[in-house]
Amino acid sequence: MTQARFDRVRRRLAELDLDALLLSIGADLPWLTGYTAMPLPRLTMLVLPADGEATLVVPRLEAPRVAEQPDLFDLRPWEETEDPVAIVADLVGGRRLLAISDRAWAKPLLALQASLPDAKWQPASIVTGPLRAVKDADEIAALRKAAAAADRVATALVEGEIELIGCTEAAVSREISDRLREEGNQRVNFAIVGSGPNAASPHHDAGPRVIGRNESVVCDFGGTLDGYCSDITRTVFTGEPPSEFRDLYAVLEHAQAEAVGAACAGIPCEDVDAVARRIITDGGYGPNFVHRTGHGIGLEEHEDPYIVAGNCERLTRGNAFSIEPGIYVEGKWGARIEDIVVVNAYGPEAINTVDHSLTWTG
Repeated sequence: MTQARFDRVRRRLAELDLDALLLSIGADLPWLTGYTAMPLPRLTMLVLPADGEATLVVPRLEAPRVAEQPDLFDLRPWEETEDPVAIVADLVGGRRLLAISDRAWAKPLLALQASLPDAKWQPASIVTGPLRAVKDADEIAALRKAAAAADRVATALVEGEIELIGCTEAAVSREISDRLREEGNQRVNFAIVGSGPNAASPHHDAGPRVIGRNESVVCDFGGTLDGYCSDITRTVFTGEPPSEFRDLYAVLEHAQAEAVGAACAGIPCEDVDAVARRIITDGGYGPNFVHRTGHGIGLEEHEDPYIVAGNCERLTRGNAFSIEPGIYVEGKWGARIEDIVVVNAYGPEAINTVDHSLTWTG
């Protein structure tokens, strides 16, 4: 599988007329080599020429963490007294059309630009983004496993096992995080809990506010399980919802379901966003839907493809992404429904299966 990825990257470099790919910290490096670089000031960088052998430059003290794969790349540890930027520049040689990790530290990038003053630079994502966006069977299986773990936590939420009324948002966030870890997640990426007026803030930081009766609570959470991410959102009402909120939620539920159904291979990403946006606008809540409909997911919780107006890229089999429209009424309440969707041979499939129906507690 790894050799196949190297081959795909080299073909992509040729298509883009690029001479080399330089990968540092971020998800591209483990996707390609299996090695995750620690976000240290010391430089780690894979130099992958379109026309030559790849070399992974790592600090000497990090070299024992690398699973060597000599058929894919040479390992070049550097000593504390060496200049890793000079080593990378020497490996680049006369190549001048370069793509570098989107998340590379600015300091080594600026140093490389000084060492290679006539080079032209592109973000690595133009090479790796479209490749990583098409998941293989093992990656989809990993996403399913991560989604199932998140589903079990979300089920506990909507069935009332997680106490809301009288608890702080921060306490609920901690319980969700603890449950994600109990389900096997090695890392909790986020556990958003927004209640009452805070539910109108899509990325609200769970804080000391005590959750009361007769308000909406938006819970958006996800973790990393065996390298792959989950992301799910469910909204619960604490008390019997008033007709106004029921109407809002019915519009939202319809928009989310229709957007999932529209996410077929060959459909532009922006068209899926338009489906959700049209339904919410027709329902009278257009200005209250303030973010894109979704984002890709895999080794990172946010990656290609992005389900947003202006993205004309067409969905293809193997894409995995969220569908998560939301409606937010400032100062009052908010709601969001989110599932991860995979495009397979039969069409779009939501791999989160927790009930979408409006549920309430108390």
